[in-house]
Amino acid sequence: MDLYITRELNKEDKQYIDEALYKFNLKHFPEDLSGRYEEINLFLKDEAGNVRGGILTEVCWNWLEINTFMVDEDIRKSGFGTKLLAEIEMIALEKQCDFIKVDTLSFQALDFYKKNGYKVYGSIDNVGREFTHYYLKKDLNNF
Repeated sequence: MDLYITRELNKEDKQYIDEALYKFNLKHFPEDLSGRYEEINLFLKDEAGNVRGGILTEVCWNWLEINTFMVDEDIRKSGFGTKLLAEIEMIALEKQCDFIKVDTLSFQALDFYKKNGYKVYGSIDNVGREFTHYYLKKDLNNF
């Protein structure tokens, strides 16, 4: 069998890889967690309907993962990020998630997450030569 490696942007091939890994993983997870995948996105909008921030997440098996979380710079530290985070945490509880996980860089929102009960479980130094990449988790069982 001859195989070769290619470098390309191909949505169909990417989807094949994602689905093949998902099917493999599914064989190893408890049956009651199968099929538990859902994107959940919350947006912060002004009175004109302009997006001023948002939190992009997904429920995967027994956790919720925050992929992207942003609030426009001019309205940061006004409580909107905390409100978005609290709302997504309530949704995670409704979806019976056991924990939430997120990652952030040292110049981003580490203190914000810590203030909201997230604990660092890992980090990588020398990111961008001068920053640290943090991985955080918040258990919801004791929430």
